[in-house]
Amino acid sequence: MHPLLDQGKVVLPSHLNMHGSSESLLAKVSQQLRKLEKRDWELWTIISLTGVLASFTILAITLPSTFLTNDSFHFEVTISRSLAGGLVVLVLLLNTYLVGKRWELRRLREEIISTTLQKQVIEQQSFTDPLTEIYNRRSLDEIVGRFISHARRRKVPLTFVMVDMNKFKDINSRFGHLTGDFVLAEAATLLKRSIRGCDAVVRYGGDEFLLLLADTNLVGARCVVGRIADHLAEWNAGHHVENLSLGLSIGTAEWHDGQTLDEVLDVADRAMYEQKKVSATHA
Repeated sequence: MHPLLDQGKVVLPSHLNMHGSSESLLAKVSQQLRKLEKRDWELWTIISLTGVLASFTILAITLPSTFLTNDSFHFEVTISRSLAGGLVVLVLLLNTYLVGKRWELRRLREEIISTTLQKQVIEQQSFTDPLTEIYNRRSLDEIVGRFISHARRRKVPLTFVMVDMNKFKDINSRFGHLTGDFVLAEAATLLKRSIRGCDAVVRYGGDEFLLLLADTNLVGARCVVGRIADHLAEWNAGHHVENLSLGLSIGTAEWHDGQTLDEVLDVADRAMYEQKKVSATHA
């Protein structure tokens, strides 16, 4: 049974929610930045209180020598050189400390933002197939969890489409693995062009792909299959590889609440292999 589903119920890992792990990561970063902002305000409070205390101290020193003359204040202060030097050193030390703290907070902000971006890039790379630039098998659990959660919450249909390249081993044998890799990448691009932005394409196996069509029933899936056929015919007409005509076998299955992922994929898989048998018969 699929690790995300148990008796038809989605059991999402704790790090996943309906918004995805990336948004969870951003929430943590926002929380850390709010803590830094709080420290920043505390620093400015210290600066303000220090300024007020320094002002009162100066007034306390100068008050005995302050008197009103011709409607104006006249200040006359006499302090020793050592005291004046001490005050200057104290102010310099305070300013140095506050400036250093400000730079430290700025560095922490930059470090948090940089770390977050690096984590997002690493996560994206770990979930992406480098050859075809689509989701890899490792990302399937998370993606399926999100799509099923969305379908169950919104009470909308969800359809899985299994796609297999016909005679891919023959392609590798006849044209070499480099050409085989090129054809795989082209097939992935073809599939991406056939779906919407809210859908997903996963490299399910070596030459197998899985499409997840959100808010789509079997009727809508047939429209997607039609677009795939049109794009495939267009690609073959372009003669990208001499003496090669690419063929795809496709099977669809609509998910229903209560089904396990294994069950719905088995339906799509069997439909795909039925089409593959028909294609082999007419070949």
